[in-house]
Amino acid sequence: MSHRFTLLETERFEWPFTLRLPFRFGVITVTQGRQAVLRARIRLENGKEAWGVAAETLAAKWFDKDPKLSDAQNEQQLRRALELATEATRAAGADTAFGHFANSYAAVTKAAAAEALNPLVASYGRALLDRAMLDALLKAQGLSFWTGMRANIGGMVPHAVAPDLAGFDFAGMLAAQVPLQRLHARHTVGLVDPITAADQDSRVNDGLPETLEEIVGFYGHRYWKLKVGGNIAADVDRLSRIAAVLDAQATPYHASLDGNEQYEDAEGALALWRAMQAEPRLARLNASILYIEQPVKRARALETSMSALAAERPVIIDESDGPLDAFVTGRALGYAGVSSKACKGVWRSLVNLARCRAWNAEEGRDRYFMSAEDLTTLAGVCVQQDLALVALLGLDHVERNGHHFIDGFSGRPKAEAHAFLQAHPGLYADTSRGPRLAIQDGMLNIASLETPGLGASLEPDTRAMDVMAKAVWP
Repeated sequence: MSHRFTLLETERFEWPFTLRLPFRFGVITVTQGRQAVLRARIRLENGKEAWGVAAETLAAKWFDKDPKLSDAQNEQQLRRALELATEATRAAGADTAFGHFANSYAAVTKAAAAEALNPLVASYGRALLDRAMLDALLKAQGLSFWTGMRANIGGMVPHAVAPDLAGFDFAGMLAAQVPLQRLHARHTVGLVDPITAADQDSRVNDGLPETLEEIVGFYGHRYWKLKVGGNIAADVDRLSRIAAVLDAQATPYHASLDGNEQYEDAEGALALWRAMQAEPRLARLNASILYIEQPVKRARALETSMSALAAERPVIIDESDGPLDAFVTGRALGYAGVSSKACKGVWRSLVNLARCRAWNAEEGRDRYFMSAEDLTTLAGVCVQQDLALVALLGLDHVERNGHHFIDGFSGRPKAEAHAFLQAHPGLYADTSRGPRLAIQDGMLNIASLETPGLGASLEPDTRAMDVMAKAVWP
């Protein structure tokens, strides 16, 4: 059955949010932000029409970390990426969901480059539009994301956009996926996050945990993501203070180490690892490290061998996952993994999953893998779409930080928040401060995402948002 469709129109909105606690990653400390919301109307070849939606933070200093650009300019870059993806898709006519992505990838990336937008920025626009259109397609057919994708509703086939996967059985891979119903939430410990009460000059006092010590008891996490800042002595000292808290848990814990591009080269990242190994206070934490994420600045990350560090722990790319073949390049340099983020694209994640399957079969061992990472996914459509993707990929733990740094549906209408709570009572919990993500024993119950659409049948209230203005770029 053909699932080709045409994009008829899009609507773009955005709204501001404020963080309850500052969050630092890499070169920026975030206290507020804006979320983009994209609606798309499609028409199937049988004449049926449907609307779909996608939502994602307009994140400054992640897609493009050029210090010469202001946060406002970073946001404009992402708005422009949405425009470029929409223009290409409107001009393309009818295609499958995967075809819209794959057939326009080269042209959209080239058009973005002509406007000084890197491939990671370009992927943002494509990712949101692809999600909104896929959501519309699933709603038109009355199918959930998991059911529809296992039936290859998107028409995923070998394509020149990923020549290394010529002949790969995408339909077979998708049909064999068993979406997870529960996921471990991997909590992010940012670079300015208080570890104990002694680190705080003041408190929010909103009844939610603020220090790492409080988070451990409140959510019961078993998985953690620990950010480092590029200064070996400072990083080892901070990690040792974190270890003192995590080691107090009787149960085992696991962690990822996020370099956030803070080290200039592989040698610097390896020096950090050796310093960590030499610190007795880090013995248990070191043993818990599952992998190291993007330790080297993206300008050099895919130019130098990572083999020495990879011999100690698997290393993955995240910010360097710009071009669609970045993982192929990374594999040759010793990287074993790549992150999945819905903001980089559903189809990108599935292409990289196929690479893991193909390469592991080729080597006869489970060496290559994907991780599930966050970009401050907010409550509602945004977090649900990302969780639905992670579950389909079969990744049993996912970085989650939006629920901690943004208080639930803060900034959204109460009626919207309670509608999502009613539709997903296992995923959200009602509290004195309103509905918010429910994490019990460190886990998320995502069974309710089995609903028509991409993880959500509901849409956010766009009447309570600003219409996104035309991008001012360059």
